[in-house]
Amino acid sequence: MKRLAIIGGGAWGTALAIVARRAGSNAVLWARDGNVVAAINERHENPLFLPGITLDPAIVATSDIDAAIAGAQAALLVVPAQFLRGVIGALRPGLPEGMPVLHCAKGIEASSLKTMSEVSAELLPNSPFAVLSGPTFAAEVARGLPTAVTIASHDRALARCFTMALGSSRFRPYLSNDPTGAEIGGAVKNVLAIACGTLQGRGLGENARASLITRGLAEMIRLGLAKGGRAETFGGLSGIGDLVLTCTRSELRSVAVRISAPRLPAGAPSLKGWRPRPPSRDWRTSLESRCPLVRPWRRCCVTARRSMR
Repeated sequence: MKRLAIIGGGAWGTALAIVARRAGSNAVLWARDGNVVAAINERHENPLFLPGITLDPAIVATSDIDAAIAGAQAALLVVPAQFLRGVIGALRPGLPEGMPVLHCAKGIEASSLKTMSEVSAELLPNSPFAVLSGPTFAAEVARGLPTAVTIASHDRALARCFTMALGSSRFRPYLSNDPTGAEIGGAVKNVLAIACGTLQGRGLGENARASLITRGLAEMIRLGLAKGGRAETFGGLSGIGDLVLTCTRSELRSVAVRISAPRLPAGAPSLKGWRPRPPSRDWRTSLESRCPLVRPWRRCCVTARRSMR
């Protein structure tokens, strides 16, 4: 598995192309934005999403999705969760039968409440899959700072192939056979990161944040078990590892801090993708799991949005 099609030209997709090249794999990057494609091919950079990072000249970008997967041995799906279904629809006609896919985006599809692998299983039933998750800031990965991740699959041989295609001394994958737990950890930690930012913006202190992370992990585990994951998965990189990173240092947390402060600065940003009824809250209802932290987080967000009007 030495030629990879990376579907998604954002910060994480570009960082994974760098990771692939460090591991000795060839990477073709698909991006929708023609300006991103031109910058990667002509100047070997992606200033829109990864400013200040020089790319290996061997990394090639294209806006033609069929060209991206032509000759590839596997596809890495790195588009945002709410766009995955549409991108797979465009990808499917040219995707070779049985080509493995690696899910690298974190989230839940809002309309169906499906994980990323559930969406692809519906649309690509003959493609074996694995999940990449864990504490990964794209800029740090791109700069070559030490990073450890989880690659999870029911097919251990497939997970090992992706490990060999991406692993290096600076990017260490650990294997798991619980992709469900890995995906749920990666999705739910975003809700808890926003909650932590809300606490900080309201000046409620570090004790409250530590309590929220701890009890949030307990809720994540209950939700994961209800969905079919295993408890031990959440004690690893895709669970507590990603949760701690996102709840202490992340864009989501930082934005939540600013919008939930008692007095908002001029031009304060809004939460990207905020919805009055977040998918994780719907999961709590549909799976009958006890996740009481979601309700007060939602009330804080509603209060913050009203104060911005």
